[in-house]
Amino acid sequence: MLKKIFVFLWRTALVLSFLAAVGLLAPRFVMEVFAAPRTYTVETVPSARVAIVFGAGLLIDGSAGPVLKDRVQTAVQLYEAGKVDKLLMSGDNRFLNYNEPEAARQYALQRGVPDEDIVLDYAGRRTYDTCYRAKYIFGVDEAILVTQPFHMPRSLFLCNWFGIEATGVEADKRYFLKRSRAFWNFRETFAIFQAAWDVLVTKPIPVLGEPEPIE
Repeated sequence: MLKKIFVFLWRTALVLSFLAAVGLLAPRFVMEVFAAPRTYTVETVPSARVAIVFGAGLLIDGSAGPVLKDRVQTAVQLYEAGKVDKLLMSGDNRFLNYNEPEAARQYALQRGVPDEDIVLDYAGRRTYDTCYRAKYIFGVDEAILVTQPFHMPRSLFLCNWFGIEATGVEADKRYFLKRSRAFWNFRETFAIFQAAWDVLVTKPIPVLGEPEPIE
């Protein structure tokens, strides 16, 4: 009797584990399939008025870290190539000494982008928030998204979900250690599942405010 109970519980655990794995990985598969035909190079991407640069970690002194620098460098290339007119720098600024949009702005200024063509979104705390606010605060209808390959599928899915006709250009200007890339990709699986849960179930409203349409 005990043996039968153990076998039943073991099989049940295996089935539940399989279903959990499918439920976790399915959103990633869908988003990657969605993103593939919408991802271009700087040279081949169709023009759009705005490039959205997603925030990333800063150095101890508050300046842009390597991931964010890579994104800004790619956005500057788009600007210099005439692919976009404006750069929307979005990121986290919940604390006085932590300001991702301003760090991105400073790095873009150093690379010659005029200040009047840089727009800052201080409440892009998550990718979900950035895409939502780009549409409903900044009035963006089409955009080129700039981020690393591991983050691109989620970004493209969310921005298109909120009604932005978005394409993507991957920021791949530098080499990152394999362990870093492995960690980012592992973490992204759960972030993608959360994104799917957000748009289908919880539908959270990010920090909003008065509309600031990009002119």
